[in-house]
Amino acid sequence: MRQEQFLNLTTAEEAEQRFWNAVQPQPLGEEVVPLTQALRRVLSRDVFARHNVPFFDRSNFDGFAVRAEDTFGAEDTHPIHFTLNPESLHCGVIPQGTVALGTTTPISTGGVLPRGADGVVLIENTHLVAGRIQILKPIAPGSGISHAGSDIGAGEVVLRRGDLLGHRETGTLAALGEVEVWVWRKPRVGILSTGDELVAPGSAMSTGKVYDCNSTMLAHAVEELGGEPMPLGVVHDDEQAIEKTVCKALAEVDLLLLSAGTSKGEGDQNYRVFQRFGNPGILVHGIALKPGKPLCLAVLDGTPAAILPGFPTSAIFTFTRFIAPVLRALVGLPPKQHSQFPATLPLQTNSDKGLTEFHLVHLVAQAGRKSPSESPGFTAYPTGKGSGSVTGFARADGFIEIPREVELVEAGSPVEVQLLGQTVQPPDLMVVGSHCIGLDYLLGVLREQGFLSRSLAVGSMGGVLASRRGECDLAGTHLMDAASGRYNEHLLTPELRLVKGYRRRQGLVFRQDSEAFVSLMENPEVVLEQVLQNPELRMVNRNRGSGTRVLLDQLLQQHRPSGFFSEAQSHTAVAAAVSQGRADWGVAIQSVAEDQGLRFHFLQDEEYDFLLPESRMERPSVQAFLALLDQSEVQAGLRGLGLECS
Repeated sequence: MRQEQFLNLTTAEEAEQRFWNAVQPQPLGEEVVPLTQALRRVLSRDVFARHNVPFFDRSNFDGFAVRAEDTFGAEDTHPIHFTLNPESLHCGVIPQGTVALGTTTPISTGGVLPRGADGVVLIENTHLVAGRIQILKPIAPGSGISHAGSDIGAGEVVLRRGDLLGHRETGTLAALGEVEVWVWRKPRVGILSTGDELVAPGSAMSTGKVYDCNSTMLAHAVEELGGEPMPLGVVHDDEQAIEKTVCKALAEVDLLLLSAGTSKGEGDQNYRVFQRFGNPGILVHGIALKPGKPLCLAVLDGTPAAILPGFPTSAIFTFTRFIAPVLRALVGLPPKQHSQFPATLPLQTNSDKGLTEFHLVHLVAQAGRKSPSESPGFTAYPTGKGSGSVTGFARADGFIEIPREVELVEAGSPVEVQLLGQTVQPPDLMVVGSHCIGLDYLLGVLREQGFLSRSLAVGSMGGVLASRRGECDLAGTHLMDAASGRYNEHLLTPELRLVKGYRRRQGLVFRQDSEAFVSLMENPEVVLEQVLQNPELRMVNRNRGSGTRVLLDQLLQQHRPSGFFSEAQSHTAVAAAVSQGRADWGVAIQSVAEDQGLRFHFLQDEEYDFLLPESRMERPSVQAFLALLDQSEVQAGLRGLGLECS
């Protein structure tokens, strides 16, 4: 019996590097597939929202659309009477009238909010008396409304190149109206089992035989990673038969996997077959690894190939360690980041007693490890998205359940996070604060480097508070100090660092066909003063805590124009309200105005910067993000979006 030995074993690290350098794996080209066939495919392009979601300001429940300020002071014992407008707004009905002082319009769940209204009163808090509506409880502006773009803003990056599409992602694409999607072509992976001892599952067992489980196991492992397995069956230990099968497969596949026959015993044929191919041929045969020592890695006439050990445990171990990273790159997936986590709840969370509640959460890595080798724990940060949100479910990592007998969960409490499907992976970088297209661009570049990020848009002040509590890696903010006129510096504490980002142009936005504004622009130096003097021009405000709201409050001083209490959550929501005629003007950044086809009147530049907790500065993802800001090609990309780098 001829028996050779492994005399010079390669280290695992060197074997990985040799294989990677020889293959230099890249995605294999794009294709368009119907959305119905996109499950477990990998996006080859970023997906931008073509429309706002919701597309219009809509009611969250059945009730009556009102001016919120008209309800102030209402009580059960002293209701306020409203005149009932003639139209009734069911789903799909376009409002024709306006809600004026002391009037109200019936509206159904999902109905379009009429002009003039800035809130909806729950039907249970009203009475119909003698043809008039009695309102029994006051509401705040914005109550009962989902504003246009509050879930997804037009132009916002919803899914990124490299995202693996699960059912949550395909549902999001459907909600955006997409019917086709650009994906990377699936790599074809040939799978061949060899050995005289192998029999197919279901066959009769006899002495000396084993069931072939490797072909099924490897096929499913390939499929889980997004590849297309091509089973080549079982071939007995015959060099000519193996060589014939290998030659045929190399013309059809992008990656070839064999199992067994890689040791140096008399019956091991596979590695001898591999020796007959070049370009460059066998790269590694024998690794200082247990299990998995006889692994053989090669490139046969330009096609990556491997002979995995025959024992199933060794086969799947070596597949995971050496083949899966290359296959991920061929599929178009980013490098896999390994994480394990305990979860705690960072914020006090209330619950209605008697109801079992589920809260969607993001997993955020905690700072403050006791030693460099200690794995970080994770906090379960609530997404803040409700049941009607599409992106809340798509972007969440999981959910926590609050039992019906619990009314309050204290901050710092341990919680169990149920992950949402197999595509979930905790982020390497958690961003909380103001949304910006420049931030979207930066996170997209970071994704190309293998870092998974999550962005939670809660406004500048929300980001400031989250960074002070240590609940994020960085916060995007553009808050001006009214006293000094400087941006963001007044937010610093000893625990925070300010990193300068870029400048954005803020200004009035209005419709191209607005006759009132066309005449006002004849004297642009005083256009804002003229706008404030015209009670017929309705504004759309920004949410309190946002940087734009701080600017608006300073510009408006004591003025309360029509629409002042209508708050939009983003620049895109402001643009949507103006372009759809629900408002006549607002303040937004220039790039959003141009994307929505609106006219733009410059007011002033603002500085969009980043707050970072000192405790998180050394995290690799944070350092990678900061490095982007100094790269000339990244700065050029930001300028292409209409942003000015410092």
